[in-house]
Amino acid sequence: MSTRAGIVVTGTEVLSGRIADRNGPWVADQLLQLGVDVAHITICGDRPADLAAQLQFLADQRVDLIITTGGLGPTADDLTVAAVGEFTGRALHPDLEIRTVIESVIRNWRKYHDDLPPSVVAAIDKQALIPEGAQAIPPTGTAPGVAVPATDGMPAILVLPGPPHEVQTMWPAAISSDAVVAAIAGRGVYDQRTLRAYGLSEADLAVSLRAAEKSIDGFDELEITTCMSGGELEIVTRFDVAATPAYRSLEQAILASHGDRVYSTDGATIDAVLAELLGDRTIGTAESCTGGMVAAALTDRPGSSSYMLGGIVSYANEVKSGVLGVPSELIEELGAVSEPVAKAMAEGARHVLGADIAVSTTGIAGPGGARPGKPVGTVCFGLAIDGRDTVTTTRTLPGDRATVRRLATSTALHMVERALRGAV
Repeated sequence: MSTRAGIVVTGTEVLSGRIADRNGPWVADQLLQLGVDVAHITICGDRPADLAAQLQFLADQRVDLIITTGGLGPTADDLTVAAVGEFTGRALHPDLEIRTVIESVIRNWRKYHDDLPPSVVAAIDKQALIPEGAQAIPPTGTAPGVAVPATDGMPAILVLPGPPHEVQTMWPAAISSDAVVAAIAGRGVYDQRTLRAYGLSEADLAVSLRAAEKSIDGFDELEITTCMSGGELEIVTRFDVAATPAYRSLEQAILASHGDRVYSTDGATIDAVLAELLGDRTIGTAESCTGGMVAAALTDRPGSSSYMLGGIVSYANEVKSGVLGVPSELIEELGAVSEPVAKAMAEGARHVLGADIAVSTTGIAGPGGARPGKPVGTVCFGLAIDGRDTVTTTRTLPGDRATVRRLATSTALHMVERALRGAV
């Protein structure tokens, strides 16, 4: 990639880990989609000297664009604009037009109709200061963004607010600013494709990629990254559009070797895939060890009310029997973590909810609760579909309690997906 950028995420709360960084990865993904290579993402606290050090580091790396997030508010520790102004040698001046916009936002937000309190006036004046020669970007909260053009030896700098929703809303206007347009003008035209698989290990994929490297012309033009999470393997490939034939050959090679485990070739996530596969059928859940996580995943997508009827968290055996109709003697004989109980849970949920499909989970998430023959991580699943025999399966999932629950949720969703495709 011919154009490079660096990202600086500011905020002591992010640096300390009290708040997870959501801006860095999001901005990086947006830049990569634009054909801009991301060289570094750094995090620093709310100290001007530390921010200046990060800016200098990225400038020394010869990036074309630096993007900062955070530190644009009205409080004393919001010093990003001042630090950027000092770093670039640009004095701060009030932008009267943007000041009017900020005041209008604050008056509407706080319902001020008379004179503003002095503290509010001071806050507006502070946020309306813009480095000389820079372009103010209208706020999506109360803080405007700032685009500082590049100069000899100095990359362009785009200053964005900290709240992720403000960053994302401001993004289209920010990348359309003159400074950013000029900074990324030399970028190439790139494409990015994502394959998603379930039950495919990175080791098995690596074998296929080594074979593809030897047989596909232009393979070295493909930038392939993989990420394993929740039992799913995400395969992201970025490439210059001129290398599209090589990518098509790669996709065909992966599907030829692992097509039974690739569930999405267009980047669609499992919830989107299930929404399409369900069609006009309805679904419900009966969950013990996952505690509603399967239902949460099914309802995470807008419009899910058209197919998701509800879920029953039958954590206690009394609920399994009293609500789902699981025979108490079955639980006493085989234990709650057993395939017959999972089968009865799924069938009971389908009956109680009136759903076409119901999936169940019952297991030992740990750290305690192991039984002879049933170690921590043992999870039984049931799937009841109208007009079909109920199917069950048992998995022994690795990891701590949170990991077992997450893997069990993914297993349940993919059990439904495979059944709807006719694979089980």
